[in-house]
Amino acid sequence: MEGRGIIAPVLGEVPDGAKLAISREHLSYGFEMGAPRAVVLGANDIFGRVKKKIGKRRKTSQAEDIFSDLKPGDYVVHEVHGKGRYIGLKTMEAGGNITEYMELEYRGGDKLYIPTAQIDRVEKYIGSEESDVQLSRLGGKEWENAKARVRESALKLAFDLVELYSARFDSKGHAFAPDTVWQRQFEENFEYEETEGQLQSVEEIKKDMEAPRAMDRLLLGDVGYGKTEVAMRAAMKAVMDGKQVAVLVPTTLLARQHLQTFRERFTGFPVNIEGLTRFSKAKHKSIIEDVRRGKVDIIIGTHRLLSGDVEYNDLGLLIVDEEQRFGVNHKEKIKVIKKSVDVLTLSATPIPRTLEMSLTGIRDMSTIDTPPAMRVQPYSYVMRYSDGLLRDAIMREIQRGGQVYFVCRQIRDMDKLMSDVAKNVPGARVAAAHGQMGEAEMERVVSGFIDGQYDVLVCTTIIESGIDIPAVNTIVVYEADKFGLSQLYQLKGRVGRADQSSYAYFTYMGEGIVNETAAKRLEAIREFTQLGSGFKIAMRDLQIRGAGNLMGAEQSGHMATVGYSMYVKLMNEAVKIARGKAVKPEIETAVELNVPAFIPNTYIANQTDKMDIYRLISRIKGLADAKAASAEIADRYGKLPREVNNLVLAAVIKHYASAAGIASVIKKPGRVELKYSEKAQPNVNKVLKMAERFSDRVILKNKTPMEIVYQLDSDMPTKGFLEFVAGLK
Repeated sequence: MEGRGIIAPVLGEVPDGAKLAISREHLSYGFEMGAPRAVVLGANDIFGRVKKKIGKRRKTSQAEDIFSDLKPGDYVVHEVHGKGRYIGLKTMEAGGNITEYMELEYRGGDKLYIPTAQIDRVEKYIGSEESDVQLSRLGGKEWENAKARVRESALKLAFDLVELYSARFDSKGHAFAPDTVWQRQFEENFEYEETEGQLQSVEEIKKDMEAPRAMDRLLLGDVGYGKTEVAMRAAMKAVMDGKQVAVLVPTTLLARQHLQTFRERFTGFPVNIEGLTRFSKAKHKSIIEDVRRGKVDIIIGTHRLLSGDVEYNDLGLLIVDEEQRFGVNHKEKIKVIKKSVDVLTLSATPIPRTLEMSLTGIRDMSTIDTPPAMRVQPYSYVMRYSDGLLRDAIMREIQRGGQVYFVCRQIRDMDKLMSDVAKNVPGARVAAAHGQMGEAEMERVVSGFIDGQYDVLVCTTIIESGIDIPAVNTIVVYEADKFGLSQLYQLKGRVGRADQSSYAYFTYMGEGIVNETAAKRLEAIREFTQLGSGFKIAMRDLQIRGAGNLMGAEQSGHMATVGYSMYVKLMNEAVKIARGKAVKPEIETAVELNVPAFIPNTYIANQTDKMDIYRLISRIKGLADAKAASAEIADRYGKLPREVNNLVLAAVIKHYASAAGIASVIKKPGRVELKYSEKAQPNVNKVLKMAERFSDRVILKNKTPMEIVYQLDSDMPTKGFLEFVAGLK
């Protein structure tokens, strides 16, 4: 019998008399026929679903490096010296060795030169309009007094916030059970290989769900980074424990798409998924009754889910997509639900307050910062609107078999834009969609566009969040200067979701009539074209609009005084104090190896690239980080020269020494001298233990603060010295 010997090891023994045939054609899933009786098995039926490899990408910007795009002329904040202006990098000789410095300008034209080894103490200033920034004066108490005022105010606010959220922290929530077999099968059915960020986020969310307190976690991931898959895994975990899940989304179109995505993803599992939007009005009554009786496991809908007549049988998880898109009243209702239910909030560009709450530790945050390999960043253009632009953009897309979004703000503009398309691209099939259309018409238009019946969809911002149509790879935004920055970024994310080039055109009318704020928004969109810019967009939006009423008028003023980064740092300290946690004093460690330690121009010529590498080195935390950083630098620029290797070594020593409370590490002929900070409390037991281990090299000096001498047998600190310093922390 053909194929019996091949198939038997997989399916077991084939019954006698059964006919078996093997086709070399690829079939993912099989089917069954009644007469004549036949069963066709696909590859996935036999071997299970094979994940599509998406490869690994280098991580993109996230919280720790959102300020790394520093350019000459930008305002910066130094922890000790305050607000200055970054002039550029300057190479100078000090003590016979060449070192590179950041040149900063302060009030009155005073200059300050910061060794690049201390670059981690300088952050880009974000807090108010550039015209309102007043540089600090070097010397004196002005900056310290300003920080003291902000610290005092932040501490008061922190106690208020911790008290406000303590009920949340202490609230007893449902402790979900560990993963089931079906949970693992559901996750294995995902047809792509998960990104590193997705896996980490899933792990953090599951840990929260299994804890006995109610979860309140923000999942931050750029447009198209796979937040929905992470949310579906959380939903599956809730359903497996007998709980209901509500998925709250801001628009009817997004609810429709989520409903389709969830149903496809949960195929094969006994999970009942329903939608509650204006598209499903006819079935509202029966759906709401099924939700109340527990017959619906996952309900997906707009703010209709927050209506008083929607009662849950046993709600265990609330998933909120783009919370900032909901109004104040809806947010208050969400707060009520949050008191006893696990909540997962998804966002690509969080509103500043959400960002603030996350960064200051009052709210938990997970980030997906690894883009899928098939994501191709759109080519972004900011230009004046014209017939020629419209014709070229649409024709290029149609000729390659694609579709186009043509987006405007006002419904009243749509007739004009439809006319413009008809005039410039006569053969284009055009449809219109906006939020005030009837449900039947909207369904017809959107379904027709998805099915390829139209080439161009003239629409309002209804497509802004979550709509994923791979065939659409060109978007034209009419009067883009009148949109918000986060809106523009979201709109740009609607294209580039397939593995081909995509285009985003942000247009404005006429010339010289774009106001300053709008110009900054458009420039930011053009600047942040790379994948993973959502975090930076949120910060730039804050910079353009100012702090607003982020935490109230008083806190807004304080943020402008010290800058966003310093404000967040002070708030973090204040929250720890308010929670009764000890705040370990930061020790600024000076490492002087008395060897050239800088990035030569012959290795990296561009100053912006240099700053990125200096910042990468400044974040080194131990030998493993040092190896990874060195490998990344070598991969980008070639073999590391001796000067850069010295920088990396100094960074490792600085990390270990700072953690131990050591203020200075100075290499002298034949020895290294270590001196503890006056603010530090040395761990005497560790010091004695390491001194005994390295007794042939270490001398303890009876001084206050403590001093240690480590004797060398070579010109540079060796592995033994690194082990010694690491053992002190």
